[in-house]
Amino acid sequence: MLKKITIKRVALAILFLLIIFQFFRIDKTVKPVDISTDVISLTNADAEVASILKVSCYDCHSNQPTYPWYTNIAPVSWWIKHHINEGSHHLNFSEWGNYSQKKKDHKLEECIEMVEEGEMPMSSYTIMHKDAALSELQKKKLIDWFTSIKGH
Repeated sequence: MLKKITIKRVALAILFLLIIFQFFRIDKTVKPVDISTDVISLTNADAEVASILKVSCYDCHSNQPTYPWYTNIAPVSWWIKHHINEGSHHLNFSEWGNYSQKKKDHKLEECIEMVEEGEMPMSSYTIMHKDAALSELQKKKLIDWFTSIKGH
């Protein structure tokens, strides 16, 4: 009997916390696009590369993330916002024009490595965004493009 009461109390406490969590919303502010610093504009990326970047990279690595419906549910929203913040802090394609050439080249080397090793886009992202998963052809296209803009 005591075990049933304890389980019921724990379940009610968890439910109560989940309800309270919903009052703590993430900031979904999206900065306006500044084509003077965006990598797609600055490099005159072709339509295929631009599409791959926007579908597979820009949600976490730009100032233009999209927030799906499940980002309205805490604590999932907090986890996703953390990923977005971390991703755009590490590499932000919207701020590409503000990077030094040395930093650009270093980031491109990291991009090549991450795509080659299948670390990007993250599997936790592609589970919910199937279209973001890269085919072998898309990986090659991105890697070739990253290589071609190094030093520019």
